[in-house]
Amino acid sequence: MADNKFLSPHEVETIPGTEGWERMYPYHYRFSTDNPQRREYEQNMFWFNDALHYPEPMYPFDIIWDEAWFLALSQFNTRIFMVPPALGVDHRIINGNVYITPVPVTDPKEVEDRIPLFMERAGYYYQNWDRLTGQWEEKMKKIISELREIKIQPLPEMEDMAVVTDGVGTSSGYQLLKNYDRLIDLGILCWQYHFEFLNLGYAAYVTFVDFCTKAFPDIPLQRVTQMVGGIDVIMYQPDEELKKLAKLAIELEVDDRIGTDADIDEVTRRLGESENGRKWLAAWDKARDPWFWVSTGTGWYHHDLSWNDDLNVPLNSMRIYIDKLRQGLPVDRPLERIQAEREQITSEYRALLKTDEDRQTFDQLQGTAKLVFPYVENHLFYVEHWFHSIFWNKMRDVARIMKDHGFIAEVEDIWFLNRSEIKDALWDLVSNWATGTKGYGPLHWPPEIAWRKGVYEKFKQWTPPPAVGTPPETIAEPFTIVLWGITNESMAAWARLREIGDPDKVTELTGFAGSPGVVEGVARVCRSVDDINQLADGEILVAPTTSPSWAPAFQKIKACVTDVGGIMCHAAIVCREYGMPAVVGTGQSTHILETGMKIRVDGDSGKITLLDRV
Repeated sequence: MADNKFLSPHEVETIPGTEGWERMYPYHYRFSTDNPQRREYEQNMFWFNDALHYPEPMYPFDIIWDEAWFLALSQFNTRIFMVPPALGVDHRIINGNVYITPVPVTDPKEVEDRIPLFMERAGYYYQNWDRLTGQWEEKMKKIISELREIKIQPLPEMEDMAVVTDGVGTSSGYQLLKNYDRLIDLGILCWQYHFEFLNLGYAAYVTFVDFCTKAFPDIPLQRVTQMVGGIDVIMYQPDEELKKLAKLAIELEVDDRIGTDADIDEVTRRLGESENGRKWLAAWDKARDPWFWVSTGTGWYHHDLSWNDDLNVPLNSMRIYIDKLRQGLPVDRPLERIQAEREQITSEYRALLKTDEDRQTFDQLQGTAKLVFPYVENHLFYVEHWFHSIFWNKMRDVARIMKDHGFIAEVEDIWFLNRSEIKDALWDLVSNWATGTKGYGPLHWPPEIAWRKGVYEKFKQWTPPPAVGTPPETIAEPFTIVLWGITNESMAAWARLREIGDPDKVTELTGFAGSPGVVEGVARVCRSVDDINQLADGEILVAPTTSPSWAPAFQKIKACVTDVGGIMCHAAIVCREYGMPAVVGTGQSTHILETGMKIRVDGDSGKITLLDRV
């Protein structure tokens, strides 16, 4: 890694016109400018841009989830399960972009001391996995129910007489403060639960990968992933609901009324005119809760609306399935074929093992990896999709009150305040509501938000470096490799792109071999779920990253390329389930590839060739 030079985190220049941007975010996210010890630590660590979760700069409020997993992931590694080689993941921010670094356990004696602790604590979870994950689902449903029940009410001119006759003893102002605190607390609690099993899920997977790569030195990583593929998970269920609705529309002969371009209101009106149409609408309404709480993005940003927020999104996706069914084409995932491949690959590699002990270890590790795999995907639906989608709308209820009192000009302005600033602003608001005077907020926040909007636009125009700091000689931290796709090879590939400089001179990209196969075709660059409607059959999807609501796109494409991610990212997993090639973690595919280019995607080697330029 010595030749792959990266900027010092302290050398990244402030974008002109954004001076003072740091006040938008938690103070401890700043790279140090004055403390020599902290500065030396930061300089010697390797910080990479977490574009897997944040493909665009962070809004001051939206960083709440980054704060939440900063705490949650790290605590389970370091303080609860005592993962032997890994502590937490440290976080910083540069020009609105989150940079993270895994913190290793550097003392071999400490690693050794942590092993029996990890075996005892993690072992209990693995041995009781089904019972504990069932308990986890109930906990998540409970806090989602509590979230829904929170009422963010406008402040009245005069309290209801019942406040007097019932001897309530508190005001609507106090309730607003209390409910905001409860809203934030449930969000943090949700993310505590998020990581209760996730580190263990990845650890089991990584342990199996480690065994296989040592036992079979030439095995491609994707072959290991295929040995735990073909497992049904609820994260696919929103998409499955659309397939069922498409089949039902054809069965009830109402597909013509659904049409190809009318919006949901017009379609609802048309269907309401017939008995079969009303039957279909009843099935649609039943599917909406909970499955339409799936986000149109990753769920990490407030603007990632759910299907329930814009019903035209699932309607248009379902039309893709109706069209394929009319043509007599299959819409279901080739689950049986993937499972058959899994069994064949597993038996072939197992037969290469020379001892009963190795075969027993192989069986145990593969069994554990298959056991934990559903949680690794399913938690996404409960947390980033179902919970987050409801949470964002509760925050909009808070924003409406702030708008009514002149603290912000528009509801969507609330995202330019962080969670602590909102709490301070609400104290200002309710105190002056109680007093009958004007708060200071209407004078302070509108001009500050206007300035922050300008700063944020400059952040969006800036291209963040993929990494800063000092690369390690060897990148070995397992989550960094399998989830983010950060390896010595990927860093070297990104460095080569920087050396070329001019995107027009690039003829080849290198990423992770996410799913096997080789195809040639026309690229279609899609930067958000809104763009997937432009996909034509047989094109190659090129995206920053993908999320579950992109599922209908995989019915049209023949390969997928992403900027970020490793072998366990969403795009890689879904492509393996659909049996199509994928190259992930390319770094800059959406900046170098253009819609209409002819490219070759080699999901066996991780290479993408730009055929137009060769």
